[in-house]
Amino acid sequence: MAGSYKVRIPDIEFWKELVPCQIGCPIHTDAGRYVQQIAQGDFHGAYLTARSPNPFASVCGRVCAAPCEDRCRRGKIDAPVSIRALKRFVTEKYGVESLEPNTDEQLHHGTPDRGNKWNWHLPMQMEARSKIARGQMVAVVGSGPAGLSCAHDLALMGYGVTVFEATAVAGGMLRHGIPEYRLSRSLIDKEIEKIRSLGVEIRFSTPLNEKRGIRELRTEGFEAIFISVGTQKGRDLGIEGSDLDGVVKAIDYLLNVNNGYRVDLGKRVLVIGGGFVAFDAARTALRGGVDEPSGDLHEAVDAARLAVRAGAQEVHIASLESFAEMPVLRSSQGLEEFEEAKKEGVRFHPQRGPKRFIGEAGKVTGIEFIGVQQTYDERGRFAPVYDESISEMLAVDSIVLAIGQQSDLSFLQTADQVERTPSGLIKTDPKTLATTSKGIFAGGDVAFGPRNIIEGVANGKQAALSIDAYLRGGAMLSSIELQIEKIPTSRFTRPEDFEQAPREAPPTIDLQRRTGISEVETGYSEEQARRQAGRCLACHIQTIYDPEKCVMCNRCVDVCPEYCLKLVPVGQLDLEPAVLQQLNEHYSLHPFQIASAMIKDDETCIRCGLCAVRCPTDAMTMEVFYYEEREIKK
Repeated sequence: MAGSYKVRIPDIEFWKELVPCQIGCPIHTDAGRYVQQIAQGDFHGAYLTARSPNPFASVCGRVCAAPCEDRCRRGKIDAPVSIRALKRFVTEKYGVESLEPNTDEQLHHGTPDRGNKWNWHLPMQMEARSKIARGQMVAVVGSGPAGLSCAHDLALMGYGVTVFEATAVAGGMLRHGIPEYRLSRSLIDKEIEKIRSLGVEIRFSTPLNEKRGIRELRTEGFEAIFISVGTQKGRDLGIEGSDLDGVVKAIDYLLNVNNGYRVDLGKRVLVIGGGFVAFDAARTALRGGVDEPSGDLHEAVDAARLAVRAGAQEVHIASLESFAEMPVLRSSQGLEEFEEAKKEGVRFHPQRGPKRFIGEAGKVTGIEFIGVQQTYDERGRFAPVYDESISEMLAVDSIVLAIGQQSDLSFLQTADQVERTPSGLIKTDPKTLATTSKGIFAGGDVAFGPRNIIEGVANGKQAALSIDAYLRGGAMLSSIELQIEKIPTSRFTRPEDFEQAPREAPPTIDLQRRTGISEVETGYSEEQARRQAGRCLACHIQTIYDPEKCVMCNRCVDVCPEYCLKLVPVGQLDLEPAVLQQLNEHYSLHPFQIASAMIKDDETCIRCGLCAVRCPTDAMTMEVFYYEEREIKK
């Protein structure tokens, strides 16, 4: 690679801001890299990049909340790249669901294509981790995304890992909370089986309780414990009529439906909540089930859409938030969920709060709403202000509460010395996930409250690093290696009209076919995937300006389609006196000599490369930046 070189830098904070989508991902998946690989037709390489940090890549390709898209720079121009759907495309080709030979072995022992990597990406960066089989025993309590991700990474490090699961199946809320029309149960099984194949033992129907808790696990020889039991209990709503038959918690409803039990909600269903869980519950009710409460609008929309297919003729979502306040409408994924809900006939009642539930003969028959002026205060804290002048009635057969969840931590004893927060969660160090008890770590919903899947995965992976450091006797230092490659203008190309290509939502099946467990989203074709991937603005590539070669011809400024380059007099810049003095000394500037500077708005740059092509002196170049974090011994 001509023009390629490596340097070591002490701090990653500056360089990581160059790839906003990767920083938006809690596990730092190099999303831009695998999107660019898809655009180039390198689907196998794209899979390795997507899977490298994520043991649940196939799952996230379907149900991730996609915080990477919220940070995608393309979203500041028109709409973000459809990163989540593109991940599904490549995992269907090479992941656990594909017919191709699985490539995870290559990932564990080889090196994926170049890209930005953190120390928890595969293959493990620290050689000692992959070569020393320590055999120390670690217990993981709970088999949700956090627990299984922790088990996955610890097993690769050489630890003996046992997962304790209270139910007869693994997966946590992946299985018990997310409806099958969004996430196939066979896909969950395959992902979990890959983790078990690493030597992870899962003990089913083995809950921790007052008789068998933390003390007993220590007695059995487990030297470290990761608690990731989730939030399995729904919250009550303490208003008149809340004890009526037909008022159910979304979490209870989804647990029953997703485990094969039929729950009849009647023909008129109301879901109260504003998050993904509420949406899952509503859409399940249409087919005969509902989902758990989470508190943000994503859940509310899911719940309502479910209720429309489970047999319910009317499905309503009532939320304290206005449409402007609804979290679901602040992300690309949420917007698409919301649009699907509207297509399916879900009816919305924003800025409405429940005043009382109405019933006859012990059975709920309706609800009285009160108006809501605002849901959050000026600091963004939940502090609803009600408008009692608004009073509305709605007849219903059942009401599903998707208003939050809490954990069951009855297995923790005073002697365990595990402190809790005022809200009932386990108190942890936010960086290491260590609890107040030596050797015990906690993550996921039980430590931070309801979170999305990818945040649970990130907690599990961080816990694995922290447990490894604890059992080793101390954390290791990090070193950042930066690789820079100059791209010759002769081979720098972008897809035709890429800056004008619109975002396309993933294909879905017809409304008439959305019954039972039929998966609604079908995924991109190869042509669609490459077209959508081609919208990426390639944040890995930087436009580099060399003032020593510049002749100030202004051609780069003239050709820029986004007007993000500008040549200005140095005197117009707000520079520190010391910097200005350095410039004067370096260029031997005369006091009356006018010097110019090139400034650039990197937010609007689309990496089209026209400035580099147009430059007659090679002062403007396109260069690729990749960095890799490696752990080194102290």
